[in-house]
Amino acid sequence: MAKVEILVKGYAKEKNGEEFASSAVTLIQENNLNMIVDPGMDRGALLAGLVGAGLKQEDINFVIVTHTHLDHSLLAGIFENAEILDDSNVYFFDGKIAGHEGKIPNTGIEIIKTPGHGQFHCSVLVETENLGKVVIAGDVFWWLDEEEQKTDKQSLLEHKDPYVKDEKALKESREKILNLAGYIVPGHGEMFKVGKT
Repeated sequence: MAKVEILVKGYAKEKNGEEFASSAVTLIQENNLNMIVDPGMDRGALLAGLVGAGLKQEDINFVIVTHTHLDHSLLAGIFENAEILDDSNVYFFDGKIAGHEGKIPNTGIEIIKTPGHGQFHCSVLVETENLGKVVIAGDVFWWLDEEEQKTDKQSLLEHKDPYVKDEKALKESREKILNLAGYIVPGHGEMFKVGKT
């Protein structure tokens, strides 16, 4: 079974009239493979998180990008040995692009399509021993730092996303994740347990 560790807590805030944002960076380990979901754009925090996990950039085998907003994807290229995955494809540093079957190669980890925040958004479903099913949800769920992170089902389904591309698709994606997950790692905010009421 896989292990999941949050290397960087995602944030989105304003300071002195400027915006600062970087996604949650999540490490998944399974079958002697190291995978990063959403490397973000805060290089210092990412590198410190890797050191804290006892890893180097070259130890990462796969980088999964939930969507192409730069606060989630900017640092994908610093992992020179990794293959990069999105909602449908695997990208290699020689320019090759291949499809995937909704799984990270050589693992049981699923990549599920979760459009709404963006047209080609995806989330990652991981079966873990200690937490059960964890969904790394990108910006299907996210909060500004100054917002209260309400995690009851109604609040989660109705939470406003100022960058949403398709409200109906986003609500459907939220429902899908809430039905799958025991825990959710949002794009920005704290990991939370899903209430099944």
